Amino acid sequence: MKNYPTIIPVFPLSGVIYFPKTNLPLNIFEQRYLNLVNDAYNKDKLMGMVQSKKEDNSVYKVGCLGKISDYQKAKDGRVLINLTGITRFEILDEKINDKLYREFKVDYKIFEDDLIKETQKIESHSLIEKSKTFFKRNGLLLNWKEFEKLDQNQKINTLAMIAPVTNEEKQKILETVTLNEKVKALESIITFYLHEVSFSNQTIQ
Repeated sequence: MKNYPTIIPVFPLSGVIYFPKTNLPLNIFEQRYLNLVNDAYNKDKLMGMVQSKKEDNSVYKVGCLGKISDYQKAKDGRVLINLTGITRFEILDEKINDKLYREFKVDYKIFEDDLIKETQKIESHSLIEKSKTFFKRNGLLLNWKEFEKLDQNQKINTLAMIAPVTNEEKQKILETVTLNEKVKALESIITFYLHEVSFSNQTIQ
């Protein structure tokens, strides 16, 4: 299992919950994050994403490490990147630095399953079928034929990342340790929304 740096540059972004084995396109224009992306790209292409809290400057304790898999400079100075998720991390402390962007000391141990090749089959058929209904009700389109080509980890993380649920709920899913726990948490949330809609329809009738 590969060792990743324990001190990483981190992009705190409210409302963005990023999962391993998913892709996140980012349009970078603020100077501090241009510095972050350029430094990361010129070093090891690794950077972290974590959801920030709106009420203050703090961040959630769990985020995701990604690798810059595509990097393009626009004529107006912006940088367009694609970030490919590797593994989740737990924030231990913030490193004080003289840079415009923030760096954190992180630990990956609790989420080591993100880096281990899948050997156990996870039962996710019920989750996928409920997701199809839930996405359709919310007008969310997904190419399910292409979706079926993904491995089970990619499938679950993709559903978790794009599901039309609250940011707090996505954060809770991100913080689950095992893939099986993630499936149960996501299915529980989606089931709640489906039942809530069904109950509302019955009440109106």
